[in-house]
Amino acid sequence: QVQLVESGGGLVQAGESLKLSCAASGSILAIYKMGWYRQAPGNQRELVAVITSGGSTNLADSVKGRFTISMDNAKNTVSLQMNSLKPEDTAVYYCNADLVVPSRRFQYWGQGTQVTVSS
Repeated sequence: QVQLVESGGGLVQAGESLKLSCAASGSILAIYKMGWYRQAPGNQRELVAVITSGGSTNLADSVKGRFTISMDNAKNTVSLQMNSLKPEDTAVYYCNADLVVPSRRFQYWGQGTQVTVSS
């Protein structure tokens, strides 16, 4: 029905950059917002950044000034540019999409992509 496919995770050193991308496909009628969450071992899943279809963004305080979120409405994709990465950014990053499919509005999750930042 709807798939979210993430890409771009990996292993980097502190101070380096990574870019995550997520493409939504399927019977999508409209997208309200897309975003990224992350979960480190032993921690709860937390919001990293979210962007609405109108371009409004909300970023966690811990990533402000380092991460940038963007969305391509035509391609149903969301990207997260992560700069100046820190070891505490290490986590599994999940793409999330709040969208409309035939007959309902629903939130979908990607499978997750690992980001590891070494010190």
